[in-house]
Amino acid sequence: MKYLKWFFRTVRPYWGSLSVMMSCHVLLTACSIGFVYVSKKLVDTAVALLGGAEPSQGLSFWALLMVSIILFRIVLNALRSYLQTKTEISMKNSLRKRLFDILLHLQNDGGTRHHSGDVLNRLQDDVRVVSNAFAVSLPNLLGTALHFLAALIFLMTLEPRLGLLIVIIAPAGLIIGKFVTRRIRNLTHDIRKTSSQVQSHLQESVQNITLIQSMEYSGNSASTLDSIQGVLYGNEIRRTRFSVVSRIFISLAFQAGHAVAFLWGVWGISTGKVTYGMMTAFLQLVGQIQRPLADMSGQIPSLIHASASVDRLRELEALPAEESAEPHLLHGNVGIKLENVSFAYQVKEKSEGSDNQESKTVASLLFFYFSYEFKPGSRTAIVGPTGIGKSTMIRLLLALLKPREGKISLYDSSSEAPVSPATRINLVYVPQGNSLFSGTVRDNLLMGNPEATQQQLENALRTAAADFVFSLPSGLDTQCFEAGAGLSEGQAQRIAIARALLRPGSVLLLDEFSSALDAETETLLLERLTKELPDHTMVFITHREKVIEYCDSVLRLA
Repeated sequence: MKYLKWFFRTVRPYWGSLSVMMSCHVLLTACSIGFVYVSKKLVDTAVALLGGAEPSQGLSFWALLMVSIILFRIVLNALRSYLQTKTEISMKNSLRKRLFDILLHLQNDGGTRHHSGDVLNRLQDDVRVVSNAFAVSLPNLLGTALHFLAALIFLMTLEPRLGLLIVIIAPAGLIIGKFVTRRIRNLTHDIRKTSSQVQSHLQESVQNITLIQSMEYSGNSASTLDSIQGVLYGNEIRRTRFSVVSRIFISLAFQAGHAVAFLWGVWGISTGKVTYGMMTAFLQLVGQIQRPLADMSGQIPSLIHASASVDRLRELEALPAEESAEPHLLHGNVGIKLENVSFAYQVKEKSEGSDNQESKTVASLLFFYFSYEFKPGSRTAIVGPTGIGKSTMIRLLLALLKPREGKISLYDSSSEAPVSPATRINLVYVPQGNSLFSGTVRDNLLMGNPEATQQQLENALRTAAADFVFSLPSGLDTQCFEAGAGLSEGQAQRIAIARALLRPGSVLLLDEFSSALDAETETLLLERLTKELPDHTMVFITHREKVIEYCDSVLRLA
């Protein structure tokens, strides 16, 4: 029941395609039953002709009808396959976009809920599994069940006793399968979890391959991967073992049903109660009863596997989102006030005397009733030892973190507003390190303002001391690779600053923005920032003396 609401929300845009698919399944079922009926009539007509009788319809009529059914079935199967593939791809893309949008608007609690590799695994593998289940496996399961019921009803009309016997024998496989369902589901959940660990390890290793090589840690990293994959392999083998055993018992039940139908037909022919056409129909119908049951035995586990993926996707959707509001842009010189602000990160620690699985959450206090004011148009350097809370303060100003107590607000000459996602438009943030994305220099700049003109782009580059872009062979259309590869760290930093300057805000938050710059370039950048943006409020996180020289106040955290 807990999945129904989520299921209907996911498949609602595809009701039309799913309805056509189910119509195809209905028509395919009709074709299969019709084929059995035509086969019976064809055999009985042939036998009648051998006996010298004159049947109402000749062989050619039934043969032509059989060919027509076959051709119609081919067309229906092609249409169904096309719709399934189209719907699966569309659903996969839509579901991934929905989840990605949720991730982009998550409320930051200061901790890490999920490893990035685990999140990527959910967005890739789990989305693929769920889309396949909803667009392919579930419609096929319903179509298969319909086919089973239709074949069973037809068999009951021909020979009720045989139909009843098959009903008793055939479900034996499904009953056995029910006992392994729970175990398969649990193993699938473990497989998904371990697969995410593999993804996370691979991602971290690829991102830090230079560090791994320099530390000569390649062997250890490979051993870790081998260990995780060993656990994954064991779980997958156990799940496969359960599936194989269940299929063996299911096959035994099905073979028994086929043998009973064959012997029943032979006995009926010997007593004159069953025609050769009926015998043909018996064998086909039993096959059409057993085959859907076999299909369902494979489709049901796939849906069980999908339920584990649904759980993992619902976990992402259940994460709290940050508040949504229209952007609130202040005007003129903007200042910032922190009043009695307290903040602590939630950190998990192992409980004393416990095993490795047990931990408790404790608070790591950074600010305790802290107050400060960044006055409008001021330039402030925030300094202090590593881990004291400098970057945390920036996140608090950006409303990426919420203080436990106290108030943080932005103000201009006529109004004041508490910091929130709505006030983020007033802030221009440049993070520490290389923050460029794959694409051209122009693509990266337009992230700051998609509507920026060529002149605005050029002005931002000059202010950020990134004039070197104009001398690049392709200029603004120069390609930046992952994490700004192809550019030096200093060049990437200056382009990131230019990107930030295209935003409308008048408060600059710069986190070690010049860490990769030489002294001459750093001085040039500071001069241009202070000259071109004299009314902007600037907050620098820095360890550089040159930056401090350009500030009119210093906030020392200790």
